[in-house]
Amino acid sequence: MEKIKTDLSDFKHITDFNYKEQFVDFNGLDMHYIDQGKGETILALHGQPTWSYLYRKFIPCLPNYRFIAPDFIGFGKSDKLKNWEDYSFELHLNSLLNFVEKLKLNDITLIVQDWGGLLGLSMLGAIPEKIKSIIILNTYLPKGDNLPFAFKIWQLYSKYHPSLPISKVIQKYTFNTLDKDILSAYNAPFKNKLSKTGPKAFPQLVPSKPNDESIKHLLKARNVLEKWTKPALVMFSDSDPIFSGKEKFFLNHIPFCKNQPQIIIENAGHFLQEDKGEQIAYYIKLFLEGRLATKV
Repeated sequence: MEKIKTDLSDFKHITDFNYKEQFVDFNGLDMHYIDQGKGETILALHGQPTWSYLYRKFIPCLPNYRFIAPDFIGFGKSDKLKNWEDYSFELHLNSLLNFVEKLKLNDITLIVQDWGGLLGLSMLGAIPEKIKSIIILNTYLPKGDNLPFAFKIWQLYSKYHPSLPISKVIQKYTFNTLDKDILSAYNAPFKNKLSKTGPKAFPQLVPSKPNDESIKHLLKARNVLEKWTKPALVMFSDSDPIFSGKEKFFLNHIPFCKNQPQIIIENAGHFLQEDKGEQIAYYIKLFLEGRLATKV
């Protein structure tokens, strides 16, 4: 696999994400992450086509925690693969398992969204003993069913577009209108066609058949969640054309969540961390402190 080093100077213009760059080696690839604060560990996983910048609003709202947010291979400041077909579910999942092992993380509060959910919950299925609690934002665990027609169009669009317009995709699935500096920050990792292999590959990796390579991991994640009695919090947004409504699966599937009030983040799209980051972080703070009300 040929890799492409990310030019860190492409990020110098970003003024609201000035965190120390740190890297973990994964089979010769540099996986970037930020590691802020001290206390119990929070591990936050982004999705498609974002990077750890998506969680910048959470960090100041959770000052008494160690907040860690990596960039998947092919995203953010992590190395990218020259050939998009070299990405696989196994590569991404193994990079996460490697990340947890290299940083010697335990008692993790795991935050997942979008592809961070497919991969992060698969990681939970592999190492549930290392996860203390989970926070699930707009995501799902597919079983290999036939994909909706609209998603098949998205797969074709991302595969064949000459240079996927990252900021336009993010703006389309964000409720609020984003200013040019924020859009520029999301564009920073993807300055040309060659740097966009990660976002190009992710839609192609969504399983559409029961024998796809990822299904065994996703089914294991479902099985672990069915028995999950440790703390869990589910929060979805009201204006996500992809996942709004899918929160019912997790609320009904996870035993811990049966006493949890349904929390819907209003006026937020697919990228709800961008739309309502401070509000979501406030709920997370209450949850971690044991102060989030339960259903009567």
